[in-house]
Amino acid sequence: ASDVAIVCVGFGGEWQSEGFDRPNMDLPGKQDTLVEQIAAANPRTIVVLNTGSPISMPWLEQVAAVMQAWYPGQECGNAIADVLFGDSNPSGKLPQTFPVRLEDTPAYLNFPGENGKVHYGEGLFVGYRYYDAKKIAPLFPFGFGLSYTTFAYSSLSLSTQQIGPDDTCSVSVDITNTGQRAGKEIVQVYVRDQQASLQRPEKELKAFAKVQLKPGERKTVTLSIGRDALAYYDDLAREWVAEAGEFEVLVGASSQDIRATATFTLTASSRWPF
Repeated sequence: ASDVAIVCVGFGGEWQSEGFDRPNMDLPGKQDTLVEQIAAANPRTIVVLNTGSPISMPWLEQVAAVMQAWYPGQECGNAIADVLFGDSNPSGKLPQTFPVRLEDTPAYLNFPGENGKVHYGEGLFVGYRYYDAKKIAPLFPFGFGLSYTTFAYSSLSLSTQQIGPDDTCSVSVDITNTGQRAGKEIVQVYVRDQQASLQRPEKELKAFAKVQLKPGERKTVTLSIGRDALAYYDDLAREWVAEAGEFEVLVGASSQDIRATATFTLTASSRWPF
């Protein structure tokens, strides 16, 4: 028997394309059955996904690992092998939410639309904002990604507790590689408007940075938040609006893995044209 089974599954051009939408989240054919049967024979099964969007994973608890490879091009074999054999430490994060099931998605009740028109019923709550608003736990959240090492967040600080309309607030946090291998972490900064006059998302990604660290190494990551990160668009006035009030900064490793928070105040409101 083999030490590890590697199963590559996904979509071809006839199943996923820019020109049409998939009707469900299932892998085509009997690929789910293939994964389940291989995992039953060898629990040390790694599933490599060649897909451009989320899929359902009924076999997730039966396999040892899942690698989201997307559509990586002609060097995909070498790139995937480098990660699986440990020659390269993965550091990517998901640019979209992976739901548990199709019924959890905002498009479920509206797809495929009527008369060629698509109704986006989620409004402002696009992507991870929808799952936050509905309190729906995803399979894998926006911004999620694993590494062969681990990282600790500490000493979150803000350069100021108050900013004016033309000022910025610097957000600093220490990141430490607490594992045994060199690696890269993507630090994500979300902002929550705590006193908005309109309904707003629970939090929105406003800044991020990737930092490379040796084992045991610690670095300070600093990112800036200005009025653009605090604003919403007034479609009636056709202006951006940043309302005075208190804002919460949430720093973490994904949209669902927040490691530290802090608050500051925008002292005055401002508007500017689109």
